[in-house]
Amino acid sequence: MKFLIGFALIFGLISCNEHKSQSPPRPTLVPKDSNLVKKDTANPYAPLDISPMDMSYFPVNYPIEKMSGKAAKLPVARVIYSRPHRQGRRIFGALLKYGEPWRLGANEATEIEFFQPVTIQNKKVPKGKYVMYCIPQQDNWQIVLNKNLNTWGLKTEPKYDAFKFEIPIQITNDPIEYFSMVFQKTDKGADLVMAWDTVLARLPIQF
Repeated sequence: MKFLIGFALIFGLISCNEHKSQSPPRPTLVPKDSNLVKKDTANPYAPLDISPMDMSYFPVNYPIEKMSGKAAKLPVARVIYSRPHRQGRRIFGALLKYGEPWRLGANEATEIEFFQPVTIQNKKVPKGKYVMYCIPQQDNWQIVLNKNLNTWGLKTEPKYDAFKFEIPIQITNDPIEYFSMVFQKTDKGADLVMAWDTVLARLPIQF
């Protein structure tokens, strides 16, 4: 009897071992890091504008000089504008028609502020803030200073035009992708340099 019980136990152990050996191995679980980069959600306040706003001063480094205590007085001029980009398009004579007003940028009307009286093409321009727009032609630009401030786009109202200046243009070999406006120092003051695509223009300012 004892012999039969022992034989049954041995047979059971052998059967269990065979069953275990026939079971497929469990796959090894490799821990993975969680996705740390979350997908950006839409900005609920203001989407990013494709034509960013920018600001140029003369003197060029005026804000830095002011914060470091080196600016003894106000700047001469400041221009606030938006910067559309070319995106492979032909700009002048195509996207911008010759003889039609252009806001010198995008979105809000471009504004220039003079913090002191200046002279442009022998015209005395009082200090103050002006909307500035352009009427491009094939070989020159007409730059207009207008007093219809704080506007979006460009709705020309001649009764608010304060000054008009005609300036030549230059054709360059290297296209400028983003419309740019910067001040460059000259012997008599500064030029406001405006460049986009292959066209460059300068508005001479004396002070």
